[in-house]
Amino acid sequence: VSLFDSIAEISRLHFVGGSLITVLGKIILFLVVLLIRKKVGGESSDVLRSTDWLRFIFFPVFTIFTVIALIMTSGNIENQKQENVFLVIALCLAGMNIVVFYMINDILKREIKIRENEVFQLKARNQTDMYRSISENFVKQRKKTHEYKNQIMCIESLIEMENYDELKDYVKSISGNLSTELDYIKTNNVIIDAILNSKYKETLDKGIVFIFQINDLSGIKMCDEDIVVILSNLLNNAIEACEKCSGKKIMKMKLVKEKDNIIISVKNTYDGKLNIKDGEIQTSKKYEMDEHGVGIKNIIEVITKYQGSYAMRNDNNEFYFSVILPN
Repeated sequence: VSLFDSIAEISRLHFVGGSLITVLGKIILFLVVLLIRKKVGGESSDVLRSTDWLRFIFFPVFTIFTVIALIMTSGNIENQKQENVFLVIALCLAGMNIVVFYMINDILKREIKIRENEVFQLKARNQTDMYRSISENFVKQRKKTHEYKNQIMCIESLIEMENYDELKDYVKSISGNLSTELDYIKTNNVIIDAILNSKYKETLDKGIVFIFQINDLSGIKMCDEDIVVILSNLLNNAIEACEKCSGKKIMKMKLVKEKDNIIISVKNTYDGKLNIKDGEIQTSKKYEMDEHGVGIKNIIEVITKYQGSYAMRNDNNEFYFSVILPN
């Protein structure tokens, strides 16, 4: 009888140990899958920050050490009750890891949808602002046309009356008004003119010094939507950063067509600390995705679409973003 009892005891211990080792293998596999997804998950892995991934990875690591401890102490099992407790603990930990895995999937899906919605809203807002600017310029032009007709009639009347002194004063006054109403920036590209003039007027209102270098951009082959994405986001980010400056508020922009390339660079002053890592602006807040970060990602998407290149850096409280696109 003692021989059969010994065989049964050995079989029971082997069953417990084998079950625990099986659970351990599954948890290690789960951890490996989690790490691979973190490294090669593409956009979905970028949604969560490294600290968030560490929180999720902590639980399978904790489970692995717990199961190893159970395996090491399984030889001391004295009865069926202890065996059942060991198995229940291991299976519960394995089940909780499965729950964690599905939680991660749900969180990633939700965060991706939130990011896509933010990107869409930002693109729509930029395009709306651009079209509003074009519409306002069109309305102003119609008003100016009507005013010019009245002004010409007044000039003709003064000439007929040979009232040249008053005519001279009148011409000076309307010439002064004309110079203030004309667009400041002309690149021979309607979309670019609308964006740049709108942003230039905004910088004047906000006390920001805007220095720019441009040339004839009539031959740009980029589609209007992509032009809006790059220029609107770069200039919006620069204006927003300058607004927060307690000292000098300066923006510099270069937008030129040179040979077969389009060069766009924007430099602006800013206050505070800015951390750039792997071509992205890093933030410290959990799940933070402000318009600045979304705008930069939109810009990079357009650059990638046209097989262009970009550089981003910050030093001496100046942020610099430069783009080269083939035309």
